[in-house]
Amino acid sequence: MRAKKSLGQNFLQDASVITRIVSLLDLTRDDTVIEIGPGEGALTEGLIGSGARVIAIEFDRDLIDHLRRQFRHRDNFQLISQDALTTDFSLFVHPPKTLKLAANLPYNISTPILQRLIVQRALFTRIVLMFQREVAERIAAPAGSSARGSLSVMVENAFEIERVFDVPPTAFRPVPKVWSSVVKLSPKEPLIADAEGLRRLLIASFAQKRKTILNNLKLLDGDARAVLTEAKIVENRRAESLSLTDWKQLLAAITRDR
Repeated sequence: MRAKKSLGQNFLQDASVITRIVSLLDLTRDDTVIEIGPGEGALTEGLIGSGARVIAIEFDRDLIDHLRRQFRHRDNFQLISQDALTTDFSLFVHPPKTLKLAANLPYNISTPILQRLIVQRALFTRIVLMFQREVAERIAAPAGSSARGSLSVMVENAFEIERVFDVPPTAFRPVPKVWSSVVKLSPKEPLIADAEGLRRLLIASFAQKRKTILNNLKLLDGDARAVLTEAKIVENRRAESLSLTDWKQLLAAITRDR
């Protein structure tokens, strides 16, 4: 099959990488695992071999017939021709069971897929994703890292994050110009329950990363200095330096101010 540049397709083909991803999911025959973007089906083959129920969601209609032919005799495989960005993953839960998820995500849909998974995280017990390495670095960036941004904070609030291993370009066809990284996400109870309030706060605070938190926060709250004082955050700090606990205190102070 020909990879489509417009969809950011690079098909995983390295058997050792596939084995490690399947191992990270810790699948049993009682599990249901969703795969976003099965592509040519290399990872799909490994997932099916685990004995788990596999639901593959593929957006590219040109790959559908290929996948159906390849796995037509596997009774634990289901193919959904749909856009994962609009898919309600709860439809695949068979109570009282929960889901696991795996995906090799193109750069252009990494952020919206993550945002969707954050909202529906309660459905999952484990998520294993492969990103371009710079995206993985941004997701896992701790407080104080220049790579830290609003996405880092939102993911940290929703998941335990583990960058597990890097994947060389030669593991894919066609060979990309960049390395990739595999990340394991384990859903957790969020420290900050007000997801929408946090999102608005982060958008304002990271609007211009080189500016201080005080200057950025003025876009959201006219009394930004007083809010920062109440939250016990020094006003000349930058947003990237704030911990998740700092963000909780800051959001609480803004909410009380209103």
